[in-house]
Amino acid sequence: MASHPDAWSDTPYVQLRHLTLPVVAVTTSSRGRSNGLIVNSAQRASLVPAVPRISLYISKTNLSHELVWASGVLAVHLLRQDQWSLIWTLGLESGRDRDKLSGFETSVGETGCPYLTDCIAAFECRVSNAMDAGAATFFLADVVAVHAGREGPVMTSAHFRDHMPEERKRQYEERLHLAQRRLASMAGSVSRTPWPGPSAAP
Repeated sequence: MASHPDAWSDTPYVQLRHLTLPVVAVTTSSRGRSNGLIVNSAQRASLVPAVPRISLYISKTNLSHELVWASGVLAVHLLRQDQWSLIWTLGLESGRDRDKLSGFETSVGETGCPYLTDCIAAFECRVSNAMDAGAATFFLADVVAVHAGREGPVMTSAHFRDHMPEERKRQYEERLHLAQRRLASMAGSVSRTPWPGPSAAP
């Protein structure tokens, strides 16, 4: 198994990394089941300050995808550069094996979705639209509430890659390779069927 970024040296992948966004935590829930994950695809998605929106991609193989798809609710969290433990738990463990949020302080917001209280800011969101992206779904979500937390330097993708310990880097890259192999067969097929909207309560 290749476990070094050079495995992608003959693809646009390495240069596309310059376009990546901050590392954020995402929480969601559906039918009373909660989960969280780490993504670096969340960004501001509105040009009008009075209508704040966030967009992000979530892999279809992730449990959180199932929960967001069903309930249409999620929370996006800006993380500090010292929140490695949270990143390892939400990013390297599976919510199908255990409750990944159980070790972290959360509150339930107005959407019914849990949000992390220890972060720079938590944005409660409701999905307003979704687009199939092959191996992932591109969710567009309206920000319905913002919860301020403790300030600090934002965890960027560059800081994450440059400062993770070697053992964690090995784990991260092995999981990344495994995920990409699983998603490869899905990536080339994009459905034009629209998202039907939430089918379950948070």
